[in-house]
Amino acid sequence: MKHFNIVTLPGDGIGPEVTSAAVRILESVCGKYDVSLEISEHKIGGVSYETFGTPITEEALEDCKKSDGVLLGAVGGPKWDTLDKDLRPEAALLRLRKELGVYANLRPVFVHKVLRSASSLKEHVLEGVNILIVRELTGGIYFGRPRYTQEEDGITFSVDTLRYSVPEIERVAHKAFEAAAKRSSKICSVDKANVLESSRLWRKTVNRVAGDYPEITLEHMLVDNCAMQLVRHPKQFDVILTGNLFGDILSDEAAMLTGSIGMLPSASLGDGIGLYEPVHGSAPDIAGQNIANPLAAIASVALMCRYSLGLEEAAEEIESAISEFLAAGYRTADIFSQQNKNETLLGTRETGERIHEILHQKQEPTLKD
Repeated sequence: MKHFNIVTLPGDGIGPEVTSAAVRILESVCGKYDVSLEISEHKIGGVSYETFGTPITEEALEDCKKSDGVLLGAVGGPKWDTLDKDLRPEAALLRLRKELGVYANLRPVFVHKVLRSASSLKEHVLEGVNILIVRELTGGIYFGRPRYTQEEDGITFSVDTLRYSVPEIERVAHKAFEAAAKRSSKICSVDKANVLESSRLWRKTVNRVAGDYPEITLEHMLVDNCAMQLVRHPKQFDVILTGNLFGDILSDEAAMLTGSIGMLPSASLGDGIGLYEPVHGSAPDIAGQNIANPLAAIASVALMCRYSLGLEEAAEEIESAISEFLAAGYRTADIFSQQNKNETLLGTRETGERIHEILHQKQEPTLKD
C-alpha cells in the first residue's frame, strides 16, 4: 500500500466548503487504489491572521514542506484589505509559493460540450477548446524589488519592479515545452516585447530553450493581442507560456470560456512538492450558503493525483466523473440555467456527494504489482 501525507489549507470565504468536497473525493478515489492518506489541516490567509496574527504560521509552512502535496482553498476578503501588505491574506499565498519553489503554474482550460451555452461567447467559438496555460509563478512584478510608496515634492507615488532572470525563464519554459510534447506540440509564448525590456529577455530566452525541442512549434504573441484572440478564436491555442502578471490576468479571462471561473483548477509545480488550488477567489459574499461550485477544487485534486501522487488512472477517473456529472444535467448555481428544463441545481455538498456516487458506480480498478 502506498502512503502519502497531504496538507490542506482551506483558507477564507468559500475555501473551506470547496476544500471539504475535494478532500472527500481524494480520499474516495485513493481508497479504490489501495492508497492511504494522512491529511493534516492548517489555517491560512485571513483566518490565520485572526487566530495567530500572521497570514501563515511557520508550523504550517514546515508541514507543507514535509508533505507529498498541498491543497489550498482560497484566501482574502474585504475584511482584511486595510492591513499592511505583509499581513494581508495574499502575502501568505505568495510566501507559500516562494518557499515551496513552485515556479510553474499549470491551468488547464477545457470546455465541456454541455457547458458551451453557459459561456458568454457563441457556442461555435468554443468548440474544441482545450488550452493549458503555463504561468511563471515566483518571479516577475509580484516579487520584484524594490517596491515601495513614498512622497517626493509633495507628490505620492509607488514603484513595483518587473524583474526576470534567464534561469527563471528557462525553467518555466522547459515545463511548458515538456507539457506541449504530450499534447499537440504547439506553444504560444506571450509577452510585451515591443515595450518591456524584461519581455525582450523573455522572448530571447524562450527561443533558445526551443532549440532543445525541435519537434515543438513555437510562436510569440503580444499580451494585448492574446487577450483579444482568447475571445475571438480560442481554439488556436494549445499551450500558452507567459509570465506571472500576464498569466494571472489571461487565465482568469480564459476561465470564462468554460462558463465559470468555478470550473478552473490549477497545479503549481517546481522540482519538489506541488501546490493545488482552484483558480477562483474566496467569494465571501456567498460563503457558508452551500452554493459555491466545488468542481474546480475537485479537478485540482485530480491534478494532485496526476503530478504529485503518480496516480494517473485516479486522476482520469475524477475528471471522467466530473464530465459524467455535467452530462447528466447536474449544475451548481454559477452554471445553472433556469430556462433549461434538463438541468438540476445542486449545492456544494450535494455536488461532492454526487461525484462520490459516480466514482463508486464505476468498476473497481485492478491493482497492479
